[in-house]
Amino acid sequence: MKKSILLLGLLWVVSLSQSQAQQQTLPPLVNVTGVGEVHVQPTEVVVNLGVETRQNSLEAARSETDKKAAAIINYLKKQGVDEKDIQTSYVTLQPMYNGAEYGRTSPDFYLAQKNMTVKIKKLNKFDELMAGIYKVGVNQVHGINFQVADVEKLKTEARKRAVADAKQKATTLATELEARVGRVYQINESEGGGGPRPMYKTVMMESAAFDGSGGPSIAGGEVTVTSNVNVSFILED
Repeated sequence: MKKSILLLGLLWVVSLSQSQAQQQTLPPLVNVTGVGEVHVQPTEVVVNLGVETRQNSLEAARSETDKKAAAIINYLKKQGVDEKDIQTSYVTLQPMYNGAEYGRTSPDFYLAQKNMTVKIKKLNKFDELMAGIYKVGVNQVHGINFQVADVEKLKTEARKRAVADAKQKATTLATELEARVGRVYQINESEGGGGPRPMYKTVMMESAAFDGSGGPSIAGGEVTVTSNVNVSFILED
């Protein structure tokens, strides 16, 4: 037992010594963070919409909601929206009680809801599609989100710009210290740094964008794709 404890202690000492030796032998480094951004016009919009129905019976609420949902899907397909761009996202069917009377067994009504997300790839058809789905049964719109179709290419470009930015920062710092930037020692991309985001909050649905003369009712603004990289360069004399 004593031999085992002695051996473990010896191994720990050796490991600690190696770790300290590695820290002591690190080359002189300059650590910087590079940021790369690509600003583009959105190419598509995802709409979260729904149907809500209230009826005296469960079956009537379910039937009417399903009927309206089917009409919405059929309308969208006829307007050229691909079936894979229409997805049901939420379904609920439940009794509703307005009062707090103890022991009630009969609900005041039944509530049925069905939500779906729809990807519209032709932004100039947004107003026409929205007007049409209201007519066929949509009575809820929970929000919209602008995005770009081929975001991976934009992420790649954003990374290139982030790396160039990091190198420029490192060169500036090294020059001020009369040193030169050598090879890359380590590089990491920050988590969550490459995703697209709206550049302005006004990118969301705004009725104020409608000027009353037949203009568009939404403003797409810009989508920004960002990448952050942390880079360590070796400093040379």
